[in-house]
Order: sequence, then structure tokens, then C-alpha cells
Amino acid sequence: MIIAPERRSEPTSTDKLPGEEGCASREQLEQQMARIGRIGRQLFEVADCVVQFKDGCCEFPAATATQSKAEAFCASLPVPEGAVVVPDARRDAHLAAHPAVAGAPGIRFYATQPLRGQGQEVIGSVSLVDSAPRAFGQDARRLLLDLAALVERELQLQSMSVLQIALQKKNKSLRRRSLVDPLLKIWNRAAIMRILGIEADRCDKQGMPLALVVIDLDFFKKINDSHGHPAGDAVLVSVASRLRSCIGPQEALGRYGGEEFLVVLPGACHETALAVAERMRQAVAAQPEFIGATMLKLSISAGIASTVQFPSASTEELISRADVALYAAKDAGRNCVLQAMPRRA
Repeated sequence: MIIAPERRSEPTSTDKLPGEEGCASREQLEQQMARIGRIGRQLFEVADCVVQFKDGCCEFPAATATQSKAEAFCASLPVPEGAVVVPDARRDAHLAAHPAVAGAPGIRFYATQPLRGQGQEVIGSVSLVDSAPRAFGQDARRLLLDLAALVERELQLQSMSVLQIALQKKNKSLRRRSLVDPLLKIWNRAAIMRILGIEADRCDKQGMPLALVVIDLDFFKKINDSHGHPAGDAVLVSVASRLRSCIGPQEALGRYGGEEFLVVLPGACHETALAVAERMRQAVAAQPEFIGATMLKLSISAGIASTVQFPSASTEELISRADVALYAAKDAGRNCVLQAMPRRA
């Protein structure tokens, strides 16, 4: 299924993803860490379970301005290389003089388990804090190690999610580039034909008309023969830009052939299509192009077909009808727009 751009008349080679996936992932990680904190508090029956990370180790912040006293206490301590258990902080040589132990909030028990990244480097810790001393046996130590493993697993999933989002963005960019003409920066033939099919089906289901315009740049072969293909490419780029400026967000312009363009106008009757095509003709003819010192007066010929005139026509038939009108416009002297009309019985 084709990816519709925000403005169909102006496709680009890259897609801007809706929202900021990084922010969404960070919010999800914060929620998961909060859940693990709640599990830790209930599992060990402690006042607080704190999960924190070193700065720059992951998307989760190492500290916040609104951190709790337990979080501030844990953040003030170095992250150890191995598990640390302090049954009674008042009896510990390193913690006894800590303000949070000697004074409020009167922390007594402290246990921490380091968190490791995929390279086994220490990236943070999960810590237990309580206001009463307690024993912490081997079973409890194993449970804390298991809790740390849950955090590490969540970080791995987070990392995979970020990589997946980046891959999706890259794939979408590649897909978009495959739909856009690399020279003219408008839809290529495959894309504009797919858009035509999608819009034809939508208009049919909603009871709306559909019109299309087939456009050909007059005397393009002479430009290539006289001035070379690079000059011809520059002229095509300018013409495509002028055509694109004449249509709205829900209308589509694509390169149908070498110097041929196809315009899809959902919801438009033949009168509307005629007005759009005439606006395009005037936009191309209004200003000459210069190749060096040589001035070129450009013009287009266009043919129109709509489901108002041909209600049972397929998209291929509509193009064929518009093509016939295009060649009639060329036979009529070029630089004009004609619409296809049903044959009278």
C-alpha cells in the first residue's frame, strides 16, 4: 500500500515520523522502572526500592529535581562493582557519618546490586533502603540479583526498540525514495498509478467524481537535440515545479513518461479539471526559461478525462481518453487544453 504524504503534490525523499519515538520509549522505560520499584518495595518490605543509572548510560535520567530522600541518598553514593549489603548503616564505617544516616530521614538498612550493560560495564544500580536495621541472607541477595536482572532485561528491550524505530524510519525513507522521481522530485510512474487506483476506488465508494489530466511538454525533443540532455533535464525540473504549484494538498502530480505528466484530481468534475489544467498551462507559458543566453518559450498540451463524462470507465480507460484529448490538443496547435467527450450516438 502506498504511503500518502502530508501534501501529495510535494513528495519528499524522507518521512517525518509522527511524534517523537525516543520520548515515548523513555516514558515507557520510566513506567517500567517505577513498576520494578514497587515490586522491590513489596518483595523486600522496605521503605524504598531505587533504580538509578549513571549519566549517559541510557535514556532514563540518573537523577531528577524532585527525587525522594532515598533516591538522593543512593545518588550520593558511588555505584559499586559488586553487591553491597549494609545491615545497619550506623555501624558501617563509610555510612555512619552520612547526613541521611546520622540525621533525617534516619536510614539504617542499605543494599545495592549493580546493573550491567551488554558489555558488562556498570551502568547503574538497584538499591533497597529502610529506616530499620535488618538481616539480609543469601536468599534475599539472590532475589535482589534477580530484580537487577529484570532491570537489565528491560534495558535490552529498550535498546532493541530504539534500533527497531531507527530501522523502520530508514525503511520508510527508502520506500519513499522508491516512489519519487529522483530528478523532478514528484511521484514516479508506479507511484502516481497507484495513487490513481486508490483514489478511483475511494471516489467510487464515496460517490465522488474523479478527474485526471495528462500533460505533455511541447517540443521537448527539440530542446534536447539543440541544447543537450542536461539542459532538457533542467527545463523538466522547472516545468514540474510550476505544475506542482497549481494543485492542492489532496491532488497528486507524477511523471508519467519522459516529458509526460499525470495529474490525479479526486472529487473533481471535468470543469474543475479544465480550470486546473488551464492554470497549469498558463503557469508554464507565463515565463520563459533561459539556457545560457538562449531564451526558450515553453508550453504544454493537456488532455482531460473525468468520471462525470465516463462514469463506467476504468482508470486505464480514463487515461486512454485523456491521452486522445492530449493528442487532439497537439493537433490543434499545442499550448492548449482539451477535454475528452463521449461519442454521440
